[in-house]
Amino acid sequence: MRPAQLKVINSLKNAHNGNVELLSLSLARRLGTAAFLSRRLVGVLLDRRGEVKWVVVGDATRLYLPDIGRTRGAQHRLRGLRLVVARATPLNVAVDGKKGGRTFALSDDFRTDLEKLRLDAVIEFDASRENIDGALVLGYLGKEILESGRSAVSAKEKVFRSVHDLTEPFSSFIDGIIEEVEAEDISETKIKGNFLERAILVGVYGSNKKQGNYSMAELSELARSARVEVVDKVIQWRSRFYPKTLIGPGKLEEICLHALSLGVEMLIFDCDLSPSQLLNITDMTDLKILDRTMLILDIFAQRAVTREGKMQVEMAQLTYSLPRLAQKQSGLSRLTGGIGGRGPGETKLEVNKRRVKDRLARLSEELDRIKLQRGQRRKVRIQHEIPTFAIVGYTNAGKSTLLNTLSGSDIYAKDELFATLDPHSRRLRFPKEQEVLVTDTVGFIHNLPQSLMTAFMATLEELNDADVLLQVVDIADENYEHHLKTVDQILDELSLAHKKRVLVYNKIDLISAALLAERSKKMPGVAISASKNVNLLALIDACVEALEAISGLTKEKAAKISRNEDEEKVFDERG
Repeated sequence: MRPAQLKVINSLKNAHNGNVELLSLSLARRLGTAAFLSRRLVGVLLDRRGEVKWVVVGDATRLYLPDIGRTRGAQHRLRGLRLVVARATPLNVAVDGKKGGRTFALSDDFRTDLEKLRLDAVIEFDASRENIDGALVLGYLGKEILESGRSAVSAKEKVFRSVHDLTEPFSSFIDGIIEEVEAEDISETKIKGNFLERAILVGVYGSNKKQGNYSMAELSELARSARVEVVDKVIQWRSRFYPKTLIGPGKLEEICLHALSLGVEMLIFDCDLSPSQLLNITDMTDLKILDRTMLILDIFAQRAVTREGKMQVEMAQLTYSLPRLAQKQSGLSRLTGGIGGRGPGETKLEVNKRRVKDRLARLSEELDRIKLQRGQRRKVRIQHEIPTFAIVGYTNAGKSTLLNTLSGSDIYAKDELFATLDPHSRRLRFPKEQEVLVTDTVGFIHNLPQSLMTAFMATLEELNDADVLLQVVDIADENYEHHLKTVDQILDELSLAHKKRVLVYNKIDLISAALLAERSKKMPGVAISASKNVNLLALIDACVEALEAISGLTKEKAAKISRNEDEEKVFDERG
């Protein structure tokens, strides 16, 4: 820049706007002159007393603000600064806000600064001439009512013919903003209730809209079970996913700005993000990023009560996070020693990975010991010839409620996903003075993470020794067929498809008899209501029949083996 241009810009440091007007004519003239002479964007950040705190010079199209810190530290307060920018290129706005068929709006960069930094206001005006008769736009934060009925804080704007039309006193302007925005944020915090954090759900799906809407609804239930308040949902239909960030960078930036305006702390993606995708997304935003598996693991961590359950959850979390460990600090060397590689030693990233692997090895040893203990207990049950039933099914199908109703126990059961994590066993006495053991297991879900399957293998082994599986289905759920297929698929992966099963249609009190008949006619099963204690005797009769069928098969198999042995003896005697 030429000395004359620098002199004009440096003079802005001593400028003063005062606390009476949003933008005084004297400051506007000085800014306009600086922008006109330099042919750049020139801006100042004013505090509420009207003093210039920063002078910022950009290029012809963009202005980059400095790191202004948090001048007012409270979480739900405005920054106490307003940005005034003069541009050397015209805004092309007439009195009605239109010219040449184009409607002017606050620049995207300034809208981002306004929402992210929570500025008092952003004023952008035309300095294409030495006077200040160019158009002006005023950006500010205000309350917006969403389609869901919720309110949110977002950027709003007003267009003026020139600076002379900006006549509203600063005191009344800022008092109205504070009353609307800061009070709204505080009330939103009070409404938060039992929720721990707020999130926007992001789903990227192909052409199957029915499957996509169902998956998003299930993700919403998962978030609620994790005590996350779902503020908004974003669904994008794409034939091909963007490889770096799953969604395009423009859409991702739009979502991040929307999250900032809503006061959201995290984004939850309805898929498993690869390590590179997770790194690329976190590089573009300061929001917390979770994917579907991370959310499920967090729910399991909240539900784990026993030592075994906590170890299994920790093992699953470490297994999933190991390939996603990243070290962004460039000051640490990646040299690891050896010829041609001698240096400071292990980096923090390598140390973290080694610690995770050591911890996984210890957890695996402890879980192996638990497997042996469970195996010994199962041998005792087999020796006493106690028939065992295992309750399986989709999560939130009513498995724990059924066990509570049958045994009169008080196992934790609630209308949320994965309410049961640790298995529970209860003894029951069936007719004919027959004792049985019924075990409640963890629920299944579609796209069950493989790390969970591996970590919970010690628990899922209980299903191997069960004589009969009670497969509980929420018949009132419109996606019951999908739940059935998911459970069948997981049981097949666990090599349990051959097990004797009793299909139990639960929650019949929530649907009509005609709809129940229509849904249950495809596959025979026992229709009950575990919470209302309806038709449980029919379920017990079905369980007894299943045991008798197994007993008959066992006797027939033993007789067949005996006949084969006798035939072999006769054959041996005859030579």
